[in-house]
Amino acid sequence: MEFTILTGMSGSGKTKAIQTFEDLGYFCIDNMPPALIPMLASMPGAVNDKFSNVALVIDVRVGDMIGELLGQINKIKEDYRTRLIFLDTDDNTLVKRYKETRRTHPLNHTDGLLASIRHERKMLEKLKDHADYVIDTSSFSISRLRDKIIEINNGKDNSRNFEVKVVSFGFKHGIPIDADMVYDVRCFPNPFYVPELKEKTGNDKAVQDYVLNNTSAAEYLRKIEEMIEFLVPVFKGEGRNSLIVAIGCTGGHHRSVTFANKLADYINGLGHDAVTIHRDIKI
Repeated sequence: MEFTILTGMSGSGKTKAIQTFEDLGYFCIDNMPPALIPMLASMPGAVNDKFSNVALVIDVRVGDMIGELLGQINKIKEDYRTRLIFLDTDDNTLVKRYKETRRTHPLNHTDGLLASIRHERKMLEKLKDHADYVIDTSSFSISRLRDKIIEINNGKDNSRNFEVKVVSFGFKHGIPIDADMVYDVRCFPNPFYVPELKEKTGNDKAVQDYVLNNTSAAEYLRKIEEMIEFLVPVFKGEGRNSLIVAIGCTGGHHRSVTFANKLADYINGLGHDAVTIHRDIKI
């Protein structure tokens, strides 16, 4: 088992960092008292058997107990690989972040925010000196912080691959609530009104040919493909793991299914992972 201890200045991005470790498959605990580290390390079963890596956030929210952290780390170092990561940010940036979020600094010094930050920096001085990694997040975006954590993790991103879910649906049954974007294809000719196609679905070639033989429908599909091709790297760059694209027609049997199938094929052809979900095809 490996223990990763995250500490550092309040407002430096520890919450986002621990979320990245969680995505990487770590067992994560936020705001843990230092004295509990050896107890956690000695727990049979619950942690040791299920998780090979543990990440803990320990900072000044634990009060004066923060002074015990180095001693507790030393207690487990003989039995486990342990690393201490310190997230730092300059005072001006911290003040700006607190002003933007309107949150109260955990120390809440009577002389104000800047005094709280300086007091915290003094309390954490020794931890910073002994850290295995010091990350200055003053100019970091969320995605850049994620990339830095993955880099420290030997470049191994064990989170699941980015996936595009293409969902077909019928508007009369409601729009999927988890969709990132919704496309409406009700404006194109409906195979439902063609007797020989009525009982078929967009999984059948005859329906696909009918839908996409319409020039406007074929052009609309191309535009959707171009948009998704553009957006996948953008979503990936922001640390997202998935993109959910919903395509709807009236009942969710013909036009939307056709578009969803063709779009998923296109995305897979680009080298990305895409799956189709035909939500209403059996209704």
